[in-house]
Amino acid sequence: MAGFTMELSEDQRGVRDWIHGFAADVMRPAAAEWDEREEFPWPVVQEAARIGLYSLDFYAQQFFDPTGLGIPMAMEELFWGDAGLGLAITGTGLAAIGVLTNGTEEQIGTWLPQMYGDADDVKIAAFCSSEPDAGSDVSAMRTRAVYDEAKDEWVLDGTKTWATNGGIANVHVVVAVVDPGLGARGHASFIVPPGTKGLSQGQKFKKHGIRASHTAEVVLDGVRLPGHCLLGGKDKLDERLARARERVRTGGARTPNAAMATFEASRPTVGAQAVGIARAAYEVALDYAQTRVQFGRPVIDNQGVAFQLADMRTRIDAARLLVWRASWMATAGKPFTSAEGSMSKLFAGETAKAVTAQAMQILGGNGYTREYPVERMHRDAAIYTIFEGTSEIQRLVIARTISDVPIR
Repeated sequence: MAGFTMELSEDQRGVRDWIHGFAADVMRPAAAEWDEREEFPWPVVQEAARIGLYSLDFYAQQFFDPTGLGIPMAMEELFWGDAGLGLAITGTGLAAIGVLTNGTEEQIGTWLPQMYGDADDVKIAAFCSSEPDAGSDVSAMRTRAVYDEAKDEWVLDGTKTWATNGGIANVHVVVAVVDPGLGARGHASFIVPPGTKGLSQGQKFKKHGIRASHTAEVVLDGVRLPGHCLLGGKDKLDERLARARERVRTGGARTPNAAMATFEASRPTVGAQAVGIARAAYEVALDYAQTRVQFGRPVIDNQGVAFQLADMRTRIDAARLLVWRASWMATAGKPFTSAEGSMSKLFAGETAKAVTAQAMQILGGNGYTREYPVERMHRDAAIYTIFEGTSEIQRLVIARTISDVPIR
């Protein structure tokens, strides 16, 4: 296992520059159009697939980078290009992580290729966890999965919400309750194959930001799934539920559920996305401050503006270091003893929101118009203190971890 380093290898720099070129040449010119259209940008994703950027092979190579920096490096460059388009290109990844985290080798080999397709037939996937009454409070989840032993089938009923790619995906990964008496510990994840009867798209959301990313409800009405669509298999589920019931009986420690395991694994990746947005806004603001002349001198000559830019750059670099540390720890198999994954997502998300707001302020009235990209970046950044665990939830996770107290 590689030791932690802040120096990218020659190969890593080559990949970074390749992604940066795609972000600059393909994503940025298309960003405003797809933000206005609020539609899934199939042509952009297809172009990413054509060059091998949207592919299972590419993400596998980055995922297994021994330094742990492959994925965060790629995310930062893509989201430097544009957050809405970046999420359209990477949104399948959360479902893929769900399968990698909870699935068997056979399930991984079967379903991951179907989530991406190929350059000639692009596919996408969706991870469905949140519900209208169960966002941060996963214990309130109501979508049920009932086992039909006679047919070796699972029957799913319920409604999921805020699902990236929900309803238009080829493959859906759905978290459902299998034992209501266990609360959040009674959940399991299921693969819903393409064309399964009973799954439909509900409301498509019109969002403040990341508009090029499709977000919708997913309705499950009597969805019947073969037994092999339970991620991890029934034997593993039965063993886990038995342990959970014993802990409930004896008052033992909680164990993470399927949804939380997926989110915890993805938090540094989400943090890297936020770093990319913040960096993009900072660069626009820096360039503007250096070229905009007011009162006979460049704006950056004013200490108030210069200090803002100094703070922005400092926060961005600090956020990146937290993301890289957590990513390296996860790859090295080191436990997050101080909730380092949550730390990275919390700080990076708050940084993106703050830095994009400062960038708008530096641009003044221009920053508030759609003639400049920082207003879009600010709208996009707002979600990073909300989705995949709000900032408040991240702080709760960190506080519980460092104190070993069940803080509420």
